[in-house]
Amino acid sequence: MRAAADKAEIPEKFKAFGWHVQEIDGHSFDEILRATEQAQRQTERPSVIVAHKIKGNGVPFMEGDNNWHKRMPTADELKTVLEALGGR
Repeated sequence: MRAAADKAEIPEKFKAFGWHVQEIDGHSFDEILRATEQAQRQTERPSVIVAHKIKGNGVPFMEGDNNWHKRMPTADELKTVLEALGGR
């Protein structure tokens, strides 16, 4: 598995090859929309959007915990998740 420090190099590598690079908060729908629109307007060179995200964002007991990539929440955990995310 790659270290987090290596991930910071990704935008710079694309820039070095002349790509149009945008770094955004991957949890912000407004930023995603703006970046997508800007990328579509970029016709002179390839475009990449680097979305910075946190696994489990918004759910305190899941945030940053890689274990949630391989397991399902229990019924009680699901209620907590839905509550934390403003669902039903």
